[in-house]
Amino acid sequence: MSKTIIISNRLPLQLRIDNNSIETTPSVGGLATGMKSVHSGSDSIWIGWSGLPEEKLDKNLEELVANALKKHQCVGVPLTEYDIDKFYFGFSNNTLWPLFHYFMEYTEFEKDTWDAYYDVNQKFADVVIENLNEGDTIWVHDYQLLLLPEMIRKKKPNVSIGFFLHIPFPSYEVFRTIPYRKELLKGMLGADLIGFHTYDYERHFLSATQRILGHEINFNNVHLDNRIVKVDSFPMGIDYEKFYNAAIDHNQKEKKEKTEIQQEIDKHYNAKLILSIDRLDYTKGIANRLRAFEYFLEKYPQFKGKARLVMLAVPSRSDVPQYQILKNEIDQLVGRINGKFAEVSWTPIWYFYRSMPFENLIDLYTSSEVALLTPIRDGMNLVAKEYVASRVDKKGVLILSEMTGASKEMSEALIINPNNFEEIADTLKFALEMPDEEQIKRNTALQKRLKRYNVEKWANDFMEALENTKTNAKKILLKKLTPSIKDAILSDFLNANKKIFFLDYDGTLAPFEKLPENAKPTQKIFDILDAIHKAPNTKLIIITGRDKDTFNRWFGHKDYTLITEHGVWLKETEKDWELLERVTNKWFESISPVLESFTDRTPGSLIEEKNYSLAWHFRSVDPDLGKKRAMELKMTIQHLIANHNLEILEGDKVLEIKVSGVDKGKSAAKMLVGQNYDFIFAIGDDWTDEYMFKELPDLAYTVKVGLKKTVARYYVEDTNQVHELLSSFK
Repeated sequence: MSKTIIISNRLPLQLRIDNNSIETTPSVGGLATGMKSVHSGSDSIWIGWSGLPEEKLDKNLEELVANALKKHQCVGVPLTEYDIDKFYFGFSNNTLWPLFHYFMEYTEFEKDTWDAYYDVNQKFADVVIENLNEGDTIWVHDYQLLLLPEMIRKKKPNVSIGFFLHIPFPSYEVFRTIPYRKELLKGMLGADLIGFHTYDYERHFLSATQRILGHEINFNNVHLDNRIVKVDSFPMGIDYEKFYNAAIDHNQKEKKEKTEIQQEIDKHYNAKLILSIDRLDYTKGIANRLRAFEYFLEKYPQFKGKARLVMLAVPSRSDVPQYQILKNEIDQLVGRINGKFAEVSWTPIWYFYRSMPFENLIDLYTSSEVALLTPIRDGMNLVAKEYVASRVDKKGVLILSEMTGASKEMSEALIINPNNFEEIADTLKFALEMPDEEQIKRNTALQKRLKRYNVEKWANDFMEALENTKTNAKKILLKKLTPSIKDAILSDFLNANKKIFFLDYDGTLAPFEKLPENAKPTQKIFDILDAIHKAPNTKLIIITGRDKDTFNRWFGHKDYTLITEHGVWLKETEKDWELLERVTNKWFESISPVLESFTDRTPGSLIEEKNYSLAWHFRSVDPDLGKKRAMELKMTIQHLIANHNLEILEGDKVLEIKVSGVDKGKSAAKMLVGQNYDFIFAIGDDWTDEYMFKELPDLAYTVKVGLKKTVARYYVEDTNQVHELLSSFK
C-alpha cells in the first residue's frame, strides 16, 4: 500500500537518553501540529534527525533509538556533530536563514558549510530512497533541505514530491548573491509542487527561477524539459480549536486553580497589558519594539501606569555570538526603559527570557488587551493567529507588522511598519482606546477565517494540490515519445516505400545560442543528417526561419533539401536556390528604425536581417524586460503593418516581421503535392513549427521539442533526445 513520507530537519519527537533507555516526548511546534493529520494512521512515516548525534550512540543505543522512533512511525537520519555544526549552524542558519530574511550583514558564504549542507541533504536522500516504495508521496519541509527534492528525483524520477518553505523567499536581487543559487533552485525544482506562505514569496521564487535558470514561466507553472512544476501559496493555519477551547477552560477556572503567572497578572488588573511573544532572533525586531514602546510612553505620557508591555523572549541559539549580542542589547534596553519610567506600583516592561508551557501562553493570550507583534521579517507568524483564536469574548486588538506573512490574510488587524516608531506609537494609542464594538467586529471576521482555514485545512489543501499534479503528469506522459512509440515509428519507417523528413534547425537539431551565428552545425549533426539522407527512398528537408545566406554557408555543400525564411527560399538537391513566394523587402526601411529604437533601449537584444524578413531577438535580455519590450514592439509594429500584407511571427524569444501567408505549414504542404509519401516525420520546437504540424496529414508523425502546448502528437525533452531519436533512422 502506498504511503506518505514527511521529511523535515527534525522529527516531531524529542528523545532523551536515561540509563540506557530512550524517553520520547512529542514536539509541540507548528510543523508537528500541522502535519498531525497527514502523519496519523498507518500510511505515513516521518524522516528526520533524532536530535542525538552519532557520537553519543553506541550500537545498543542506535537500536534502541530506531525502535523508539519506529513506534511513532518515524525514521532517523544519522548525523554527526560535524554535520550539525556545519550543515545546521553553518549553511542553514548562517547563510540561508539571514539571507532569506534580508539580513545580508549576518550572511556568511563558506565552502565547507556548503559541502556539509550538500552531504547532509544526500544523507537524507539515501534514507528516503531506502524507505520509498512505488506509488508513495513525499512532502519535504523547509530551508534545511532545499537540495533534497532533486536528489530524490534523480534516483526515482516518477515519484510524487511536494516541497514547502516555511520562511520567506527573498527577492531575486538578494537571492542572486548566493554562490550556490543555481544548485538551490534546481534542488527545489525536483519537486512537483512547491508551496510558500504568501504570493509575494511565490513571486520572488518564480522571478529567481526565470532569471537565473532561464526556465519559461506560465502563470504559476515552471516549464522544465520533461516536467511542469506547480508553484503556489498555502498560508499555514493553526489548530484553532485547541487555542479556543483552552481559552474557554482558562476563563472557567476558579481562583485557587490559577497559575502563578495568572495570579501575578491579576495583581496588575488596573494596567492594560500589551503582549509581545517571540523567539529571540534578530528577524523579530524585538529591540526596535522596545524603542518604539519607549517612544510611545514619551509621546503619550497619559498611559504611564495604565499600560504595561509583557515581553516573552524564548531562548534561541544562545551559543551564537549574534544572538548573545542581541540578548545583551535587549537586557540593557529593558533595564534602561524600566529605570526611566518605573513608578512605585508600576513597571512598564514585564520581561521573561525563557520558554513557557502552553498553559502560561493561554494566560498571556487571554489576559492581554493588545498583542504587539513587529518582526522585521517573518515567514508567517503563528503567534498572531494564536492570540486571536484565544480571544473567546472577541475583544482584544492585534497590531501586526506588514513584514509578516500573516499580515496578508489578517487585514482586520492594525498593520504597521516595524521600523516606523511614530506609526507604532500612534497605533498603540488607537488600540488601547478602541471601542469594544470595533474590537468585536474585527476579531469576529478574523476568527471566522482562522477557524475555516486551520492547520489541517492547510495540510489537506497542499496534499490535494500535490495529488492533482499526478493527474497532470499522467496527461503529459500520454504524449511523451516512449520507447514503445519510438519502436512503432521505426517499424513504420522501415516498412514504408516512400519517406520524407521535415526537420527544424534552431532548438531542434542545434541548441539555442545567445548569438544566433554561434549555433553552427557540428559534425555529430552532419553525421545524423547524412545517415537519414542516405536511407533508401528518403527525402530529407531542413525547414527553418534562418536566412538563405547563412544556410548556404552551413549546408550548401550537402545534398539535403533546404527551405529557409519559413518558406521563402527552396534549394533542392543539386539545384540552385529558388524563390517559392513572390515577396519584397521594400518595407524594411519603414520597420528597421523601429526595431533599432527598441534594440537601443533593450540591453542584450539584437536584430537579424534576412532577405525578406526582420527578426528581433531578446534571448539575452532580462526575462521580464524582454517580455515587456516584446509586447510593446508587437503593439507598435501592428499599427505600422496593418495595411501592408505583413505579419508578426512569435518564436522562442524572437519576434519576426515577414510577409503574410508565408509559413512552414504552407511550404511543407507544397513539398507533398503530387507525391505519395507513406511515412511523414516532422520535428520542431517553437510556434513557427505549429503551422507545419497543423498542415501535415493525419498519418504524419509530428514531434515537439520541449514540454510546451502543441498540436504535435508527441514530444521529446531536448536536442540530445532529438539526436538520439534521429540516429535511429538509418
